[in-house]
Amino acid sequence: MPSLVQFLPFFFLVSFSISHGPFLPKVIILPVNKDPSTFQYVTQVRMGTNLSPTKLVVDLSGSFLWFSCGLTSHKIVPCSSLKCSMAKPNGCTNNKICGVQQVNPFTKVAAQGELAEDMFGVEFIDELKTGSIIASIHQFLFSCASTSLLQGLARGAKGMLGLGYSRIALPSQLSDTFGFQRKFAICLSSSNGAIISGESPYLSLLGHDVSRSMLYTPLVSSREEYYINVKSIKISGKKLSLNTSLFTMDEEGNGGTKISTIFPFTTMKSSIYKTFVEAYEKFAISIGLTKVENIAPFGHCFSTKGVDVTKVGPNVPILDLVLQSEMVKWRIYGKNSMVKVSDEVMCLGLLDGGVNQKASIVIGGHQLEDNLLEFNLGTSMLGFTSSLSMVETSCSDFMFSKGFNF
Repeated sequence: MPSLVQFLPFFFLVSFSISHGPFLPKVIILPVNKDPSTFQYVTQVRMGTNLSPTKLVVDLSGSFLWFSCGLTSHKIVPCSSLKCSMAKPNGCTNNKICGVQQVNPFTKVAAQGELAEDMFGVEFIDELKTGSIIASIHQFLFSCASTSLLQGLARGAKGMLGLGYSRIALPSQLSDTFGFQRKFAICLSSSNGAIISGESPYLSLLGHDVSRSMLYTPLVSSREEYYINVKSIKISGKKLSLNTSLFTMDEEGNGGTKISTIFPFTTMKSSIYKTFVEAYEKFAISIGLTKVENIAPFGHCFSTKGVDVTKVGPNVPILDLVLQSEMVKWRIYGKNSMVKVSDEVMCLGLLDGGVNQKASIVIGGHQLEDNLLEFNLGTSMLGFTSSLSMVETSCSDFMFSKGFNF
């Protein structure tokens, strides 16, 4: 018979249904699938006393989990409580209930919600690696949302899962509950990927030890969003002549380089993009690429005819985002810089973000795919690998992820 063990770290209650003795999980893995019609990244958790499967869109910068719950088991968090203060509420309702602001980043619609708590289930890997087990967290904090807020989300999604700095975002709640370091990793792909929380040996779940491929750069503080400090951009090893002041975030939060799972493709502020694409086209033509008619939303497309394909994608100019030194750079190969739109055409997957884009650069989903990213909220450091294709693996190769398909 399975044993049921209960723990009470902080104010959370955790229970495990297992068959070979009680222990805290070492690694928690949430499966992530890419929705082909919206390009959104969707995961599945379990909510409520029945631990019902619930699809959520992943928001790297989100403050907390919100969804159209329809649960009868959840409890509303009162305004005067410690839990409410952790959520940094934006006010209290007339009934003295803790109010939080829910935001749909795709439609830009915001709504006032109420902080609630209920059971939350996640998969974890036991030490014997016999497979996945459900760990349930009692009193998990989230917000119930109106169904009207679901507009624009991937089909079947009931809300959004926030992975931001907030003390009630998923990484912090898992850390407080299971005693993990306050860090997590994402490994996205065009098919199956994962969100991973736990100890560093999760790197071996790819079937390769990719820790030697990891570089580290400081995360720049910006409330919930994750920014890094890009110093310069190179194309095929040549540094672009750009106004480097745009790369630095000012006191009002303008500028800098943001990492986002909401943007499907990387975007650049118009002044940066103009210089970038002019240089890119020159390099592309110099190595024999042929421009073809553009296909929306892409502004620069090329013929695939005669283009060699390597393990890191089509042989096109290599991009480097140079970080704190010339030795630390995020390298973007053809697999991540180009988007194949047909057998004959590929397009540059970096777009003009306009003159009013707040961040100078937003690194979007396509450029994140098959790059393992580790966000350490305790040390404010980002670990990154650049393309895993260089070590002949991918984010869809995570052990157990194929069993998590939904």
